[in-house]
Amino acid sequence: MKNDIFGEAIKDFHNQKYTEDIIVQANDFEDDHIPIPYLFRAYPDMPDIEQKALDVSFGKVLDVGCGAGSHSLFLQNKRHLDVTALDISKGAIEVCKKRGLKHAFTQNVFDHNSSTYDTILFLMNGSGIIGTLNHIDVFFSHIKTLLAPGGQILMDSSDISYLFKDDDGGFWVDASAGYYGEMQYKLKYKGQESEGFDWLYIDYNTLQNAANTNGFLCDLVCEGENNDYLARLSLVD
Repeated sequence: MKNDIFGEAIKDFHNQKYTEDIIVQANDFEDDHIPIPYLFRAYPDMPDIEQKALDVSFGKVLDVGCGAGSHSLFLQNKRHLDVTALDISKGAIEVCKKRGLKHAFTQNVFDHNSSTYDTILFLMNGSGIIGTLNHIDVFFSHIKTLLAPGGQILMDSSDISYLFKDDDGGFWVDASAGYYGEMQYKLKYKGQESEGFDWLYIDYNTLQNAANTNGFLCDLVCEGENNDYLARLSLVD
């Protein structure tokens, strides 16, 4: 991604130069913010969904989109698991290593093919990395090559249909515009701006159907308070 927005923000916080948050922009919605300290939260401060994912992780773990490394560090230091962390942000991985993460790499998961894993984590709306719904078959096809026998994928996401409902409960999304969970964002931080990128929010039923089509079982592990959920996916025997 042009301009390492997350990396610069994560480095600033780690180096005690935190002065502002990342601004998230999307068409037709007001600007949102990502508080940088939230990326450095400890286990007790994580949402229940993330805590549950970390609690049920086992074996050799791949943490995709690891950010500042908070999930990986808990699994490495508290659960004593063998963790590999990936992120496309060079700055984020630099900080992960400084925080003590042993195996952290700047790499897109779609380019990763060096090992297989018992647990693959996609957290903090981990489905976003899929980009658009028509890319989900490619996603599952690649993830199959990374999953060890008996392994699991733990992914959280949200059903954002509530954003498109009016006061009377009507659903005003344009049906011809594609799946309502497909968003395009830009990030801004300290005068820098990222290119636009696709990010997928996927409701559980749609995820389950896509998983089943691609040879995966999909189980609902738990639900959060904001239309979010944690799913466990495993290959059909």
